[in-house]
Amino acid sequence: MTQFRRVELSTGVTLNVAIAGPADAPPVILLHGFPESHRTWRGLAPLLEDRFRLVMPDQRGFAGSDRPKEVEAYRASVIVEDVFALADALGIESFALVGHDWGGAVAWAAAIDGNPRVERLAIVNSPHPVIFQKSLIESAEQRAASQYMNAFKTPGFAKAIEAMGYEAFFEKSFSAHVDLALIPEAEKQQYIAEWSQPGAMEAMLNWYRASQLIVPPPLITVPVPEWVLAAFPKVRIPTLVIWGMRDPALLPLQLDGMDRLVEDLTIVRVPEAGHFVPWEAPDPVADALGHFLAGQAAATARP
Repeated sequence: MTQFRRVELSTGVTLNVAIAGPADAPPVILLHGFPESHRTWRGLAPLLEDRFRLVMPDQRGFAGSDRPKEVEAYRASVIVEDVFALADALGIESFALVGHDWGGAVAWAAAIDGNPRVERLAIVNSPHPVIFQKSLIESAEQRAASQYMNAFKTPGFAKAIEAMGYEAFFEKSFSAHVDLALIPEAEKQQYIAEWSQPGAMEAMLNWYRASQLIVPPPLITVPVPEWVLAAFPKVRIPTLVIWGMRDPALLPLQLDGMDRLVEDLTIVRVPEAGHFVPWEAPDPVADALGHFLAGQAAATARP
């Protein structure tokens, strides 16, 4: 049974956290992305909670957690600190880290930093920062697919969403990715209720505004940033990458060259799902995660 706790962190925010699974099971912290919450894992948790202690926070700025107003409060380095502060608050020393979308960006950052408390890394449809930034400059297809990021950074965009209506934003957010008929009405209303809280959409968009990624306009030539060209630390812990191959926002080319940046890499492709694969196709994701988190080879992995 999933329980909920308000957890005050040493980083100055209080997070709403869903926790499932035996207290003495191996701990796994799962980080959601935009525009979701801990409910990203609603299809996975029932398939994994018998074997693992699942810690599923609403990240800062989302759903039931605190919403700092400053853009700087959403930098990746700050949110990585939230992850370890959450572990401290719950008495967790070491753990596996799973991230989807922006949650994957945070998980990548934590693993790249090399903190030994993170023992295993699982990424779901979230690109490695070096590959993503390079593709935003060199791939016309990925650049075109990512122009929404610039729109999200625009001042006043939260007001534009409010004027559009959250129901219309729901359709724009998900219709390109999944059949809307697959999302129950109760789930839809939960999304809308979370987004319509005072200051919620502004806080969610601040994740994009705080990002250092450069998304050039179409047909503009820009140089690759120095941090991409410089020697970049490898991820040295066992890493599983699960990718819904129908993702129109983060294209499968994000998998190319990942083996040069990750020492111990397993890739599982889910051909019948897209960006929101954690709840669109929870069974293959849970199967791959269950094997990986237990230290076993994922049978469905393909190079």
